[in-house]
Amino acid sequence: MSTVAGGAGFSFKIPAMDNVNLTDNFLIAMPALEDPYFANALVYICEHNENGALGIIVNRPIDMDLAGLFEKIEIKLEQPGLARLPVYFGGPVQLDRGFVLHRPIGHWQSTLAVNAEVGLTSSRDVLAAVAKEGSPSEIIVSLGYSGWDAGQLEDELAQNSWLTVPAKPAILFDLPPEERLPAAMQKLGISFSQLSDVAGHA
Repeated sequence: MSTVAGGAGFSFKIPAMDNVNLTDNFLIAMPALEDPYFANALVYICEHNENGALGIIVNRPIDMDLAGLFEKIEIKLEQPGLARLPVYFGGPVQLDRGFVLHRPIGHWQSTLAVNAEVGLTSSRDVLAAVAKEGSPSEIIVSLGYSGWDAGQLEDELAQNSWLTVPAKPAILFDLPPEERLPAAMQKLGISFSQLSDVAGHA
């Protein structure tokens, strides 16, 4: 275990990176992470194992709403209340593909079960159901995802590029995008101003 300290009375433990599984956790980008794709990003990790990791950035809406997306993929949106929901930049991998983070999991053609409640689906059938029936009712629709090769995320964690915190569905599905990162940081008991302190003392 190593300890990173910074700010008045602020310290936390970073677990050893061997065999850590961050599935169903949030990643909070540290200022030291210079990749512009991830500046101020809150990433929800959907899968993490010895082969690598996969996640979705959940606080970066793009200039497209569900009405625009459904029109583009030629699905009739019969739920007008969903029309203005934003589409998100999920990460720099496969930007031409859509991914739906949703609760409940349901039964779809291609779903990665993150936990007993939350799934990540890449098949078109879930979007068709959302458009027609409005279910699953709790959704984050993204273009692209964030991916790490085997050992890559562990290396970035060891370099203090990310903070991690267990995810809460309420942060994903109940809050507007701009409130998700502050809410995740609040779970750690820190704020943006303290992040630079932490980075400076790493």
